[in-house]
Amino acid sequence: MAKQCIKARVTGKVQGVFFRKSTQARALQLGLSGYAKNLADGSVEVLACGKKSDLEELVAFLREGPPASDVSDVQVNPAAVTDTEGFDTL
Repeated sequence: MAKQCIKARVTGKVQGVFFRKSTQARALQLGLSGYAKNLADGSVEVLACGKKSDLEELVAFLREGPPASDVSDVQVNPAAVTDTEGFDTL
């Protein structure tokens, strides 16, 4: 199946609650590559690449977040396919 990439912006209480680390762990379980990084406005940006079904599972995770988070919105857009390896927290 063809590799796809998405870029998501997650808002709410998503910084200082292990959101990036939890996203990294879930993405690696799903075999996805990309990154999760904090943005200056308090949101988290996630770039993820892999199979469509795995990306859909990650988006479902992003909507819930880890227990200490409080996600208010997740905006997901297609992104250009990249040759990223691994999943980083920036």
